[in-house]
Formats: sequence, C-alpha cells, structure tokens
Amino acid sequence: MDKIRLGFVVSEFNRDLTHQMELLGKEHAAFLGASVVQTILVPGVYDMPLAVKKLAKDKNIDAIVALGCVIEGTTEHDEVIMQQTSRKITDLSLDFEKPVALGISGPGMSRLEAHERIDYAKRAVESAVKMVQRMRE
Repeated sequence: MDKIRLGFVVSEFNRDLTHQMELLGKEHAAFLGASVVQTILVPGVYDMPLAVKKLAKDKNIDAIVALGCVIEGTTEHDEVIMQQTSRKITDLSLDFEKPVALGISGPGMSRLEAHERIDYAKRAVESAVKMVQRMRE
C-alpha cells in the first residue's frame, strides 16, 4: 500500500500554539507511517478554506489536516469564525472527495484551554490517515 501523503494548513494566528500543533502533527504522521508533503501557513483560521482547496486539487496529496485555535474574545467573533470555516472545509472535503481533518480547537476557550488542546493535532492527523485508509478499501 502506498504511503499516505498529507497536506497541512496551519494558522499563523496564535502561532506560539499552532507551531506546537504543527510539530506534534508531523511527528504523529511519521509515527503512523504517513508523510507531510506540503504545509501552507495562512494568517488565521478564517483564511483556511482557500489553502485547503489548493491542497485538495493536488493529486499528490491524499488528505488535508487543518490546524489552528480560535480563542474566545469579548464578542461572538470566535463562534462565527469556527462555524463558517468548519462548514466550508466540510464542503471542500465533499466536493473534492478528499478527507479534510479538523484540527482546530475552539470556539469558546481561553488561551490556557487552547494550550491544553494542542493534542488536537494528533487527533486530526489520525482522523486523516484513517479516512484515507477507509477510502482505499
């Protein structure tokens, strides 16, 4: 069976946290026998769908992992960001028939809670790898 090739889309917003997520995700991909062949950094979570679409078009990428964290502010902005981004990412997964794993923590969490959820990266990588395996069956 061919090695699973992943593309990462990583938010630069809260980069101190997303960098840790990126490193953990790459480490877990290697542990699972997959490789991260391309990483696209985007300004924020809301900017992810365009980068996800670019990777979804790439025939050399089997699945995409979106990594970021949306921390609660004083308005409902975090909820709007997550609703719109997750909806569009799901649409792209269906449109391109390619798994897109949601490794974005939030909304409604504090910075400390975001730090505690860095392992969402591992979960997302595992989901992407499993989905590729299941789609190949």
